[in-house]
Amino acid sequence: MDTSTDDPWAWLEDVQGDRALDWVRDRNALTRATLEAEPGFAGTRDALRAILDSRERIPDVRRRGDFLYNLWKDADHPRGLWRRTTLEQYRRPQPDWDLLLDLDALAAAEGENWVWAGARLQGPQYRRALLSLSRGGADATVVREFDLVERRFVDGGFSLPEAKTDVCWDGPDAIWVGTDTGAGSLTDSGYPRQLRRWARGTPLADAPVVFEGAAQDVSASVAVDDTPGFERTTFWRSLDFWRHRVWLRQADGSPLLLPLPEDATPAFWGRWLLLSLRSDWCAPGAPDATPPWPGGSLLVAEADAVLAAARAGRAADAVHWQALFTPQPGLSLAGWSTTREVLLLECLVHVSGQLRAVHHDGTAWQTRTIDAPGPGTLSAQPLHDPWVADDALAEHYLLHYTDFLTPDSLLLAHTGNDAHQPLKQRPRFFDPATVRAEQCFARSADGTQVPYYVLRPDTAVDGAVNAGAEAEATIDGPRPTLLYAYGGFEVSLQPWYAAGWGAAWLARGGVAVVANLRGGGEYGPAWHQAAILAGKHRSHEDLAAVAEDLIARGITTPAQLGIQGGSNGGLLVGAVMLQRPELLGAVVCQVPLLDMRRYHRLLAGASWMAEYGDPDQDAHWDWLRRYSPYHNVPAAPGLAAPPAEDPQGARLADVPSPHRALRLPPVLLTTSTRDDRVHPGHARKQAARLLAQGHRVLYWENIEGGHGGAADNGQKADVMALEFSFLWRALDPRAAATPWP
Repeated sequence: MDTSTDDPWAWLEDVQGDRALDWVRDRNALTRATLEAEPGFAGTRDALRAILDSRERIPDVRRRGDFLYNLWKDADHPRGLWRRTTLEQYRRPQPDWDLLLDLDALAAAEGENWVWAGARLQGPQYRRALLSLSRGGADATVVREFDLVERRFVDGGFSLPEAKTDVCWDGPDAIWVGTDTGAGSLTDSGYPRQLRRWARGTPLADAPVVFEGAAQDVSASVAVDDTPGFERTTFWRSLDFWRHRVWLRQADGSPLLLPLPEDATPAFWGRWLLLSLRSDWCAPGAPDATPPWPGGSLLVAEADAVLAAARAGRAADAVHWQALFTPQPGLSLAGWSTTREVLLLECLVHVSGQLRAVHHDGTAWQTRTIDAPGPGTLSAQPLHDPWVADDALAEHYLLHYTDFLTPDSLLLAHTGNDAHQPLKQRPRFFDPATVRAEQCFARSADGTQVPYYVLRPDTAVDGAVNAGAEAEATIDGPRPTLLYAYGGFEVSLQPWYAAGWGAAWLARGGVAVVANLRGGGEYGPAWHQAAILAGKHRSHEDLAAVAEDLIARGITTPAQLGIQGGSNGGLLVGAVMLQRPELLGAVVCQVPLLDMRRYHRLLAGASWMAEYGDPDQDAHWDWLRRYSPYHNVPAAPGLAAPPAEDPQGARLADVPSPHRALRLPPVLLTTSTRDDRVHPGHARKQAARLLAQGHRVLYWENIEGGHGGAADNGQKADVMALEFSFLWRALDPRAAATPWP
């Protein structure tokens, strides 16, 4: 049921409409005037910008052939430089970089606000690339073929207009394309439904549709494995966010459905097929005494055996599967990658990284734990390129490490031993001796132990970042505290280097907290599945439990506690703000979805129904309506009788007040006009409804930025400074009691 005609602020869903943008500009002006006036705003913004633009940060690279490729942004190049260098050069403190494309110069020449969205290089020569460029940071991109030798776009080369496009190479003169080609080419979620093989020199309209999904799918996509001797192309139908069916394209072009669970994710690796499980599974035909492998396991089988079973029309009953990883209490698999011979497992032990190496010795699979830095966040990035014959880097990988107090480090490692050669180290932006980091656990409403990290000042600070800040000498007594959480889509919040918090929050005496709620992936698929659909309330209860624990420990007070979250995290903090306002002193709600009656009808919202539910089903709406932030806004105490209409013409008498009068904490809502994933109408309408009900609301909408909220480092530093100014205004007991606008 579409209820938009009953919504007094439905007009704010008109993203580029004059009336809606006038409202946005008015709210932006009020918010900027209010928060820029806070002491230290300019200093905080400059400090954050310096961190983001630091020339000493680690250049993120991807190997292709003889080169390591990087997209670099700094103060002089806010849109970025696409460049490359060799590993020999990369080892040096100041490598020589070969410039391929200056995005700032391109944007100026073409009059476009280009934002880099990635490149697909065509091997093994790596002379041509498909570049994806976004206008203002949107998910939709323009795709253009680029010549890396001549440093220019190819005349008459492959080119696609702005759309949510999926492309990859199929040899030097053809590409696979999923894009908007007119009626029927996209799913209800706005992603590609059809896949075409487009030959060079022919019109896209003449490219045959080789594979397609259904309109109600999330998307159809293609993956090409170019490993010599094991070349494979697979087609994927994403049935929803968590289930998919996968077909192998056979030599005659026909698709072969792989006989695998729909919620498991397969990946070919040479002669092997890896299978990541999201739910318990026992392969059909396995002996009765064989227990099912638990969700979160990683299995392996001979790829040819799986394909033979598929061609025989059987399930995987003829296949011998083995488990390379099974979860244990407190232990989960966060990710994995492969060199030529070794599988690298990124494990989590109570949200702390552990790295394992798995290889087949010709007889059996062997596993060992790699001696690596910790406790913190570890990730492995293999350097192997299957196109390179006798690849000297086939068993080398880049090892990334960081934690809340340790700047990111990059080491060169080899699968055959535990030796790590330092390559790069991010500079320190605060003294780790001045901050204490610890992990705590809170007990949620149903008794579940929920982990969270606390960062708090440990010695005197001078408050240099924020003008007028007073020195703090001890950690005794409650402090202004920022609690950040996400709690959705199996995303794990692992430790990261807290440079921004160090400069803008910890240096002034604040406490920062990261909560690992159910709905995330910190303890594997079961941790996520406990807080989806009808169980989504558990992530809200987990956040409230962490807030209560912080207060009980004396770390903070309700008046000094702020919560922050973006996207699904914006929904999280929006719901908890309404359910437990007595625990909170401020809320920062970023690029959120909040209208749970209409979310599935706005942009990519239909793709998330496996996470939240279908509002058009009465049973689903029954649980959604209980926490939908847009539908649960109470009137503020003492709210005078509202006028018949607000200045924009909404009939306030039609706005429901579902609860008794409640005093909500001040809230800052942020979004982006160019966010084509989560519709900016969510944040706009929530702000309008909160204002109409008499609450303290500030609103900021960046005209660029996409779902990330900012298109470049300058915009990112600016919006972060606005958020920190809001939090200090709301939570610092030393702040003047300035009335909220």
